Amino acid sequence: MDNKKIVDLNTEGSQSQLQEKYLKSLDTIEDGCVINGQVAQIVGDTVFIDVGYKSEGRLSLSEFDTVPNVGDTIQVLVVKKEGRGGQIQLSSKLANEKNSASKLEEAYSAKVPVEGKFVGVIKGKEGDKISGFEVSLPGGYKGFCPLSKADVNRIEEPEKLIGTKDYFIVEKFVKNPHLKSVVNRKAYLEAQINETKKEFFEHIAVGDVVEGAVKSFTSFGVFFDLGGFDGLLHLNDMSWGRISKPKDIFKKGDRLRLRVINVDKDAQKINLSLKDMTVDPWSNFEEKYKLEQIVTGKIVKLTSFGVFVELEPGVEGLSHISELSWTIHVTNPGDVFKVGDVVDAKILGYDIGARRVSLGIRQAQENPWDKIVEKYAVGTKLTRPVVKVTQAGAFVNLEEGIDGFLPAESLSWTERITDARTVVKQGDEKEVVVMKVDPNARRIRLSIRDASDNPWAILKNNYPKGSLIQAEVVNVLENGIQVKVVGDIETVINKNALITDENENAMSVLSKYKPGDKVNAIVVDCNPSQNKLILSVRDAVLKERKDEYEKYMATSTEEEGSYTLADILSKKDEE
Repeated sequence: MDNKKIVDLNTEGSQSQLQEKYLKSLDTIEDGCVINGQVAQIVGDTVFIDVGYKSEGRLSLSEFDTVPNVGDTIQVLVVKKEGRGGQIQLSSKLANEKNSASKLEEAYSAKVPVEGKFVGVIKGKEGDKISGFEVSLPGGYKGFCPLSKADVNRIEEPEKLIGTKDYFIVEKFVKNPHLKSVVNRKAYLEAQINETKKEFFEHIAVGDVVEGAVKSFTSFGVFFDLGGFDGLLHLNDMSWGRISKPKDIFKKGDRLRLRVINVDKDAQKINLSLKDMTVDPWSNFEEKYKLEQIVTGKIVKLTSFGVFVELEPGVEGLSHISELSWTIHVTNPGDVFKVGDVVDAKILGYDIGARRVSLGIRQAQENPWDKIVEKYAVGTKLTRPVVKVTQAGAFVNLEEGIDGFLPAESLSWTERITDARTVVKQGDEKEVVVMKVDPNARRIRLSIRDASDNPWAILKNNYPKGSLIQAEVVNVLENGIQVKVVGDIETVINKNALITDENENAMSVLSKYKPGDKVNAIVVDCNPSQNKLILSVRDAVLKERKDEYEKYMATSTEEEGSYTLADILSKKDEE
């Protein structure tokens, strides 16, 4: 049977058929044409291609991006059908270039996008600024994509595009593979975006959930990229809670799911909401909060009339300035609290419809004034620091938030003080006594002088009216002498009360005294309630003379005879 085949092949008819087939193949193969060939074998780095010609063509493996398999059909370009030694010369690379050139030219004419890849950056003539990119196109062709036409968004870091594969519109085609065609990726992206945007707005509805990436920030919200076009997430729609700076919770590129809350198909604008992806906290407020309940929250805003406390995102309550403290008269909430402080407060009332909660920060704490009378009973002595001084008096801190007032007139028994600032300084530690407590008015009156015995009362008790007392001259004045007696009580003895001799006058009598002198005087009047003391040296001298006279008369004998008062005084003057 095999022999029969061999015989048949050698018949004259068979030879004629082979010759006819061979001649026919010669008619279809011309230099420069692209034909199909089959990989016959691969030896080393040489690929043998059968194109139905009298001889097989040879290709270098370097012409292939990937090594072909025996039997694969590939396209080759006939470089020369009768090469050296009658061998046909083929090229896969040139076939690809020719095919690619044809396709690129068709794409250029029809504005059909072609696939390409960013392979490098191209700098301008100055050599420092990037003008565009080199793009690898099919068939080994190269393209130039200007920087402004590489993306729909501003390109901050051009090098990051290197290696990116995408489609490009051919704006200018150059057949020479050694030169660059001009391509535009931005035009392709814009066309895709417009198509996507059109389809999006045809089907989108309020309530739908979409996914987007943070694109940019504004003072009123954040724009999300929904696929080449933007949706706005307004500041008020970000959270049920308070958000002042979107950048504190979002960063560029973040991908989030958001709910559509408004669509304008004519203007092709869309508003988004993040907070509507969660339950409105006011919808179940009464399940979590009750009147008189003590809650914990964070201060999120300070105003001149109070502080806003966030109980949870979306639920804020106001604690009025009058409800901030039991002990401090708050005029500026910022003096007591700061944003971010965590506080306890009592729910005083709420209005779900108006989304309002009234809170009392002080009501969450024990009122120290309820037990103030017991703690600081009248007569209690204690030593405390002075925290503030005014002309009228000083404020003494008894405990945190509770001060007592120390009037200027209660600073001393002996000095008449009209300006407390002259004797008391902030920071001084003073021993005081509680004089009066009024919890309703939240006032405590203190005294320094009442912490010790009243020297006026002691003086009046020990030196009643008419008593003889010794005084020390402190100063000589125009109208008399200033003296100090026991208890450091000071007074002025009028110059008329200093005259003890008929030859003295009101002006000359003052020259007899100097500071430090000791004088005896009679207590003419002593009134502790008015801090009033009147003394007289003249009365003391007269009393002394009278006492001597009476003493002398009591000790005289009958032999001495009778004497008059004038005789006694005359005799005393002689002595």
